[in-house]
Amino acid sequence: MRAGVDIGGTFTDLCIAGPDGIVAIGKALGTPAAPADSVETVLRDALEDQPFDGGDLTRVVHATTLVTNALIERKGAKIALLATAGFRDVIELARERRPDIYRLDVWRPDPLVPRHLRFDVPERTLADGTVELEVDVEDVAALAAELAERGVEAVAICFLHSFTNPANERAARDAVRRAAPDLRVALSSDIAPEIREYERTQTTAASVFVQDRVVRYLDDLEARLSALGAGDRLRVMLSNGGVATARDAADRPIRMLESGPAAGALAAARFAAFNGFRDLMSFDMGGTTAKLCLIEDGRPLVTHEFEAARTDRFTRGSGLPIKTPTIDMIEIGVGGGSLAHVDTLGLLACGPQSAGADPGPACYGGGGTRPTVTDADLVLGYLDAGFFLGGEMALDVEAARTAIKTHIADPLGLSVEEAAWGIHRLVNEDMASAARVHAAERGHDATGLPLFAFGGAGPVHAFGVGAALGTTTVIVPAAAGVMSSVGVLAAPLATDGVRSKLEPVDESTLERAEPLFAELEAQGAEILSSSGLADEDITHERSIDMRYVGQGFEVTVPIAPGEDLRAAFEAAYVRAHGRTGPDVPIEAISWRVLSRGPDPDLRLVAAPAGDGDARKGTRDVWFEDGYRETPIFDRYRMAVGTQVEGPAIVEERESTTVVGPGATARVAEDGSLIIEGDA
Repeated sequence: MRAGVDIGGTFTDLCIAGPDGIVAIGKALGTPAAPADSVETVLRDALEDQPFDGGDLTRVVHATTLVTNALIERKGAKIALLATAGFRDVIELARERRPDIYRLDVWRPDPLVPRHLRFDVPERTLADGTVELEVDVEDVAALAAELAERGVEAVAICFLHSFTNPANERAARDAVRRAAPDLRVALSSDIAPEIREYERTQTTAASVFVQDRVVRYLDDLEARLSALGAGDRLRVMLSNGGVATARDAADRPIRMLESGPAAGALAAARFAAFNGFRDLMSFDMGGTTAKLCLIEDGRPLVTHEFEAARTDRFTRGSGLPIKTPTIDMIEIGVGGGSLAHVDTLGLLACGPQSAGADPGPACYGGGGTRPTVTDADLVLGYLDAGFFLGGEMALDVEAARTAIKTHIADPLGLSVEEAAWGIHRLVNEDMASAARVHAAERGHDATGLPLFAFGGAGPVHAFGVGAALGTTTVIVPAAAGVMSSVGVLAAPLATDGVRSKLEPVDESTLERAEPLFAELEAQGAEILSSSGLADEDITHERSIDMRYVGQGFEVTVPIAPGEDLRAAFEAAYVRAHGRTGPDVPIEAISWRVLSRGPDPDLRLVAAPAGDGDARKGTRDVWFEDGYRETPIFDRYRMAVGTQVEGPAIVEERESTTVVGPGATARVAEDGSLIIEGDA
């Protein structure tokens, strides 16, 4: 038995799976002030209804927003930065580009380290790794002692060219630890040993900024799991789609930045592949945001840089660039709790502000008075006021209608239903537009791609989003409302290694790079072996960041033994840019190894029982031309092979699926609902 737990923006989700599939799921409102509380609560409540207890769980895999929230809220350690003399302000100078040249109200976030805590350290390592000036360890030790006296809690050390030779950084770390053993220390050569000083410095500072908070949280969580009988079972989801032991994750906590969204994309890839779909778009819509991810040949696309803590959440360049492998997805500020409003131009708008878990949408009865997407979906009849969370939470339809009437319908001269339909349609179009852009920027066309929908609100909006994208297939998995918690159970133990080293690309490049690749693979194998994996179960995947000489940025190219590097690069370049580049030499910049264990041997299926009549009744549901009397189905009673004609509503405890007019839905062997309809 394995348990997966994911903390989202509004809810904490749980899935427990055994050898034969999913046996229990759960959902509870999050507890932002003490996130471990909701994890313990949802797990304890689920175990109370099972014939087993926490001691029967062989692994508890956890995805969390803790790192993201710490960076956004600036709730981390007081840190100092030690940089090569003359480079302490790199973290603030950044790239000298405005995030948006046409807006005066969008700025990069302030550096995590204020200038009075950034220090020049005389030392110099050259680009080829030669140490021209050794660091003065006595000066560093004296500085560390002074910093500790001034209340500094952690130190980031980022020296020039340390990715080619970390000797000076390591000497400085040892000096800090001797003089001030309570200070946490992070080295850029450990956290992000890659070119580009600004990004490397930001990543190192961000990792040590959140580290103490992560360590305390994981220690607290492990203590709570021990009380439930599941001690020493904790694993943590990483942004790259793998999992790590709690200790490994705490050593480099920045890798947990996007752990929850990564889990959802991984689940989408696994479930969709089971049903024969290997190229698709993952669509995760929860209470606060929606996320879209391209899946190509059964695996989510991965990027090696991510922006965190944006001052304008959806403006590229307004955040902290973090160099860590992350499943590549686009985030849209629209979820079930997103607030609808009339903007200054008198137009309907939705998000990115959210009602969150507290006070929540108006219909939750928690004190919210402004309309949200969930309020609109309730008024339109997509949600059953008496069956939200399986009936555990009653929704107030009149409160939803009042909020929409006051803030949207009356100002725009619409009926409440028209205003609610406008909110619903606007959200669908926004997400479809984002999907088109996301795919186009990665050399793909989103038109017609199957849509894999999950999250509490995803299945409600998937049919509308799919229609806007011209897709004819929507896949809604069983347990869609807690899919990220299912996805963590599909993740293998994995760790990434990277090293920047400039090399010309020619016939002998791979031969020259073999010692570097071997070193990275040995590091990965050591980490995974200490996590309990046998050597024969560890595999390594190599890739190289390459570019045409003279270019400023690279393309990451997966590499097989003996492969023609130029041909592999040009094929990847065409996929990314639609054409080949000039007839100039190619150079390799960074060398990457993904070390991983086997995929978990679990059947991530939840075939419905299919006992009795699945039809629960009918209710009025609004579609394009008004309310229609629409049949309502109980998903738990829909046997494999069951087929329903749209319009229809399929309800389960954590989510509701809308099957639009003209579409047909059938239950697949794994319990997934496959919706087919005209584009």
